[in-house]
Amino acid sequence: MLKKLLGFFAQRQEAQRGPHVVPPQSHPLEPSRISRGARTVVETLQDHGFQAYVVGGCVRDMLLGLNPKDFDVATDARPEQIRKLFRRSRIVGRRFRIVHVMVGREVVEVTTFRAAQEGDDHPQVVRTEEGLLLADNAYGDIDSDAARRDFTVNALYYQPRDNTLYDYAGGLADLERRELVVIGDPETRYREDPVRMLRAVRFGAKLGFAIGPAAAAPLPALGHLLAQVAPARLFDEFLKLFLNGHALATFQLLREHRLFEHLFPDTAACLAAGDDFAERFLAQAMTNTDLRVRSGKTVTPAFLLAALLWPVVERERKSLEGKGEAPALALQKAASRALLRQLERIAIPRRFSLPMREIWELQLRLPRREGNRAEHLLALPRFRAAYDFLLLREASGEDLGGLGHWWTRYQEADEAGRRAMVEALGRGPKGRRRRRPRKRKSDS
Repeated sequence: MLKKLLGFFAQRQEAQRGPHVVPPQSHPLEPSRISRGARTVVETLQDHGFQAYVVGGCVRDMLLGLNPKDFDVATDARPEQIRKLFRRSRIVGRRFRIVHVMVGREVVEVTTFRAAQEGDDHPQVVRTEEGLLLADNAYGDIDSDAARRDFTVNALYYQPRDNTLYDYAGGLADLERRELVVIGDPETRYREDPVRMLRAVRFGAKLGFAIGPAAAAPLPALGHLLAQVAPARLFDEFLKLFLNGHALATFQLLREHRLFEHLFPDTAACLAAGDDFAERFLAQAMTNTDLRVRSGKTVTPAFLLAALLWPVVERERKSLEGKGEAPALALQKAASRALLRQLERIAIPRRFSLPMREIWELQLRLPRREGNRAEHLLALPRFRAAYDFLLLREASGEDLGGLGHWWTRYQEADEAGRRAMVEALGRGPKGRRRRRPRKRKSDS
């Protein structure tokens, strides 16, 4: 179908300036594929005299045969005007004001057309000396709005009422080539918003697209700009990067373009030092995460973050133990230090950082199964996550003496079987019960 669209453009290219307008019979989109909420927002805005289009990633994904999770709308209505039209709505954002409109349980993100780059001297556009946009609330028309979007494949506007598609930047041709092309000068656009570099990686991994040469070239040199992004925003980007079913591809692309080191500097240092186990462990963690997401299972960010920082915690723990610290105390200190440094880059909420610590600390407790300890550990709320983490370590090649297999059998056994397994821990290789060394009496 994309080839058919490109043929249509070739016939119209000389006769038409501005956007390529694709009539209903020449594209595969259907109004019925647009969510009820997005259609309601578009129609309401149009009924009140405003322009309104479904825009961006949802249009791109539908053309690729994917099912969008969210639908965004772009309009010439100002945020205050949008707010008045929809009772269940709120204006969000300071740097970039948008309106969230609630239609039933659906949240539709509505943005006002932005001004073109030539309007950057507008009082509502504020930049730092490095080019970072601190505010971008200068409004324009649909042509200028398309010019301000990040990638050509996201400058696609769809009108569900008359089933017409508008391509403002040659995005359909780039969809056919499966290539990400930045609109405008890539370095300038990355400096305006460094998160666009992460978006390039995310779309490349999710869609299986190549990051075009011009879009890829500045990435290694500009990765340091991510330090300008608020840690809370980077946490949101972390979720989008790693919990979309393409974590492994994302991880590989981040490393390839030298962006990973600006998100997880200590973990990157472990990998750079040639830690083979860390390489296997993180790759396995990403693979497992992708399998769970694609099978519709829940994934907690705490588990993946615990995996990403585990090589750092282990390196620190071993160093502290080498200096004479007791194992449990060494692990606690290592965890605190690793988290503290990581929080400078990505703001991990406590609802995730606390479970991370519990998963780590249970790695020391899971080998201690004598007496009632195994049953007590099994009843802990974080046992399952810690057990899965243990299996991940073993699957990555760490020799834990069959500990993961033991815990698997223990969970499957009945009460009598569990007692027998615990009792067997106290016997030697020939089934004899081990004797505990007697405490020596003091010489006093």
